[in-house]
Amino acid sequence: MMTGMWSGGLGLAAYLLGAVPSGYWVGRARGVDIRTVGSRNIGATNVFRCVGKGWGIFTFLLDVTKGFAPAFFFPKILVAVGAAPEGAWAALPALAYMILAILGHNWPVYLGFKGGKGVATSAGGLLGVAPAAVGVGVAVWILLFVVVRYVSVASIGAALAVAASGWWLYRDSGWLLPAVLTALGLLAVWRHKGNIARLRAGTENRITLGRNTRASS
Repeated sequence: MMTGMWSGGLGLAAYLLGAVPSGYWVGRARGVDIRTVGSRNIGATNVFRCVGKGWGIFTFLLDVTKGFAPAFFFPKILVAVGAAPEGAWAALPALAYMILAILGHNWPVYLGFKGGKGVATSAGGLLGVAPAAVGVGVAVWILLFVVVRYVSVASIGAALAVAASGWWLYRDSGWLLPAVLTALGLLAVWRHKGNIARLRAGTENRITLGRNTRASS
């Protein structure tokens, strides 16, 4: 009973933490309702473009933290109270809390379940459970961004790279972690369906190093 209470309570906390609308709150603090400008997305990219580069980076770091904290620290709490699973399922809490934080970001209860795409929160969660895969994803993101300057293309490519690399990097740890990485990668791609449509139509905007431009991703 106590094991279930701890697991369930931390799971709820992971979702609620992930659901904290960092981009929305940062925008409001600067007098901008991020849901009404640019792409109307609460993620860091829209904040970067419509509120300011520094505020966008700050939002990104907050969103990363929302994913990292549940994935890295919450399982340690379970261990401390003697409620952690063992053996083949030892990694399950970290994966579950990471997923719940990502779901919270994508569908936040605080904003009527209308959230971001979950890329930064996913990166934070993966940093806690699969740092090597994050390294691959970051490298691919930087490469694609430098070449095409589309955040959406870089994010989609990074998500797919993380999913693919998981089957190689963690091939000795069983199927659970690679399968979760694959599911998260596909979720990230699906959340970018609007960006994919704009890319095909030639209306997706690039990030520039000069003044902010109108967002569409």
